[in-house]
Amino acid sequence: KTINKDLSRELWENLKGMSGEEWSLIYFIANPQEIDLPFSAFLDLFQYSSNYTLRGFTIISQDRLEKFYSVYEDLYSILMRIKRGERIEKRKEQELIYDDKIFEREEAQLEIQPEEIQEAPSIDESISDHLKMQWKLSILGLKAGLKVWVPPGDKSKIYQAFRFNDFETSLSAGLDVDIRYVKNIDVIWKEEFRINAAFEIENTTNMYTGLLRFSDLTIVAPNSTYALLIVAPRERRNILLDQLKRPTFKSLNLHQRVRFLPYEAIDEIDRFFANSSSGLNIDVVLNKSQVLEIT
Repeated sequence: KTINKDLSRELWENLKGMSGEEWSLIYFIANPQEIDLPFSAFLDLFQYSSNYTLRGFTIISQDRLEKFYSVYEDLYSILMRIKRGERIEKRKEQELIYDDKIFEREEAQLEIQPEEIQEAPSIDESISDHLKMQWKLSILGLKAGLKVWVPPGDKSKIYQAFRFNDFETSLSAGLDVDIRYVKNIDVIWKEEFRINAAFEIENTTNMYTGLLRFSDLTIVAPNSTYALLIVAPRERRNILLDQLKRPTFKSLNLHQRVRFLPYEAIDEIDRFFANSSSGLNIDVVLNKSQVLEIT
């Protein structure tokens, strides 16, 4: 925002002809997202009266925002669900699987600044497949025109191996959901104000940790619409299916939200877009992923 009399006169002249009365306080709004919902749906969601009328530039009152976020999350996803006629759910933070000690251990990861990093090793077998996939997904995210986040403790490792450091420095900007439940996910693609996709890479583990993060996210953000993808070698798909049958995950119907994305699919996308990013978006990735069915 700015106060600029000259720009004000250029944009809309004086308010009353040549009287000299001006409105020089100017707001700039970037990257608007059109949702096209009836105004009545917004009034119901924030408990305004049905005859409430907008008067110029209006913001939602702070008390109404606090009340909304005490029971809901991710405003964009909820508005999209209302538009599609889908049910919205309230948050259930008391049922979270993660505990504070786990968060404290994850908080202890320290970010190393690039200037503190020693010379990068050559790209060989000493670099784990997990790290290679983080790097490839980061590159693909940028080619899709999105911002990329990886956990602070992984940024330095990727920089050491690939001299790549084009990551988001702050995950919280523009997000509604509590970042505690997303900041340690292996790779996140995001736009200015919302998450586009979340990737958990499971190379040799039993996949439990990645699913645990996704299950917590499902509880605190039950209305979110972004993609949740488990990334692993193709032969590990059955291990993922077995884990999804655990009562904890089955009770959340996690298999209906989580997709399986094989390493081989990422390699294929990476080769196809090696010299171009035109046409790359999350739909390309989802088309290469697999919907999971459990019995």
